[in-house]
Amino acid sequence: MSGLKKKLSPILLISTFILSAIAHYTHFGSIAEFILSAIAVIFVAGFLGKATESVAHYAGQRLGGFLNATFGNAAELIIAIFLIKEGLFDMVKASLTGSILGNLLLVLGISLFAGGLKHKVQNFNVTLAGMNGSLMIVAVIALFIPAVFLNTKSITSSETNTLSLVVAGILIVSYIAWLLFSMITHKDYLEDATYDSDEELPHEHTPAWGKKRSILYLFIATVMVALVSEWLVHTLESITAAFGLSELFVGAFVVAIVGNAAEHSAAVLLAMKNKIGAAVEIAIGSSLQIALFVAPVLIFVSFFMGTPMNIVFTVIELVAIVVSVFIAKSITQDGATNWYEGLLLIAVYLILGVSFYLA
Repeated sequence: MSGLKKKLSPILLISTFILSAIAHYTHFGSIAEFILSAIAVIFVAGFLGKATESVAHYAGQRLGGFLNATFGNAAELIIAIFLIKEGLFDMVKASLTGSILGNLLLVLGISLFAGGLKHKVQNFNVTLAGMNGSLMIVAVIALFIPAVFLNTKSITSSETNTLSLVVAGILIVSYIAWLLFSMITHKDYLEDATYDSDEELPHEHTPAWGKKRSILYLFIATVMVALVSEWLVHTLESITAAFGLSELFVGAFVVAIVGNAAEHSAAVLLAMKNKIGAAVEIAIGSSLQIALFVAPVLIFVSFFMGTPMNIVFTVIELVAIVVSVFIAKSITQDGATNWYEGLLLIAVYLILGVSFYLA
């Protein structure tokens, strides 16, 4: 069965990619194009996740988790850039919100649940958990301030765009400083002490590819994600209209779930291998990267495209982000997790999903 799966995976990857390309360039119809593109994104994201996990094996646990989160967010970033190009700012913000919710609640929730079923209690660095929680609160503050000042008429729309650029710049600098702090100056302080990150765990498989091939496949997968993302975005307006869905729901859940497919699989597999530190690093680290780096970068991208997008999110989006940060921080702050805590995160995600659908 394992051998059959290894043979089928590349065949399915290539065939879904080709079918999606044919559907896009021959104009099959929006629904067919959307379905094929969504399936292709999932397979390509899976390929991206596998390549990243292979590279991460050679890089160590913390850097590996960072690489997984970064390349896992490649699909999200690329999709958002194409949405900005189409002028779909509301959907961009909804997809960013959905990505934060998806990582903090769904990815982390499933990881804790699956890992907890196999290992009764899993532990990771409590200091890192506290730092992650503080960073997410900073991100929430950064999103709240512009919204409050604009909605209270304290500043004009033009001034809001200026404030958005300033806030975005500060967040990017803060994120780069966090990478310097966590990866270099305080690397040992934040290292997961539950096991030696260079020590292979029981039953853990060696990477499928060597270092050079893993890096090459990582590059190829990123290019494939860029192409399929453009094809997917091309169909979103038609799908939204055809099914009567709101841009808020499509952006926050459909685009976010498809775009985060790589993190979903990688984090869950690592949690089941008792590498809960790496799984948490992917889930929470990915949310931090979206809030502190991807969203600010998109503000600058829109500015240089000549169609400035501000950093003001809707009340619904802000409340959803605050709720997800609060529950995720509450559950991870003690540095120990179990399957029931994972179930609680999934429950909150489902509640928000239904609410967004009905909004």
